[in-house]
Amino acid sequence: MKLYTFKTSSSIDAASTLGLLDAGGTALIDVAASGKAAGIRLTFDASSMQSLIEAGAEGLAQLAALTTDSRAVRRPLAGTSICAPLPRLTRNVYCVGWNYLDHFNEGAAHRKAAVELPDHPAFFTKASNSLNGPYDPIPVNAAVSDKIDWECELGLVIGKRGRNIPEHAAMSHVFGYTVINDVTARDMQRYHGNQWFKGKSLDGSCPMGPAIVTADSIEPEALDLWTRVNGVVKQESNTRHLFFKLPRLIAELSLGLTLEPGDVISTGTPQGVGYARTPPEFLKPGDVLETEVAGIGILRNPIIAVND
Repeated sequence: MKLYTFKTSSSIDAASTLGLLDAGGTALIDVAASGKAAGIRLTFDASSMQSLIEAGAEGLAQLAALTTDSRAVRRPLAGTSICAPLPRLTRNVYCVGWNYLDHFNEGAAHRKAAVELPDHPAFFTKASNSLNGPYDPIPVNAAVSDKIDWECELGLVIGKRGRNIPEHAAMSHVFGYTVINDVTARDMQRYHGNQWFKGKSLDGSCPMGPAIVTADSIEPEALDLWTRVNGVVKQESNTRHLFFKLPRLIAELSLGLTLEPGDVISTGTPQGVGYARTPPEFLKPGDVLETEVAGIGILRNPIIAVND
């Protein structure tokens, strides 16, 4: 299933609710309206993706029933205002650095250093205020940073609580997958002691969406992914090239740290980032950043100038 959070009207203060892409791929089943029309007492809050994730298998079974119910209320996907699937983050966005071999290689070449492959993944977080919608502008303040870079990534959404999760059980904790661009201020990333949190947590620097595809509907380690800037391909790879595979990431992150439903893990980016190019390339106002993962969708975020 492909799940969306969308606005119920074009009003700026309109409420958001859950939608489920129908079999034809051109309409959203309005979950709240459909549940009411079908007389189904939903076990989750139909305005909240977080609530659905916490409802687990029972909630997904209710959604599946709506797909074949003739009383389901449908809205055209075209023209509907789509939000980030988790528009009000109540959980964490964990990120993984250096998780494609080709990205290790380009980073080492940029530093004129030997490639050093790690024994363990590098984890960091993005602040909740960095969350951005799939089609919303990314603000750039040149006085703060003029080296804003792109990083196309597969996002993994946790669906079941766990700590010290063994690799063999890790994938049973996954609710689904989404698209993330880990937008990064490279200069800030460097001058804050080479720690990554600040340079990766500017407001609007975590566009996410446009949907969450449930874990039973997609093969996560066989997905093509791309970044395009103004229509020009900058990154192109496949998740089969992940250095640390998804079960390893979940197992290692959960060591002594409880993963909760709604936590997101952004799994790393392939080669093609701007800072490693010759000459380096960075996003600027007027650019359009597109981030795509096959089978999930495309983020399309304009870059705008701000001065506050």
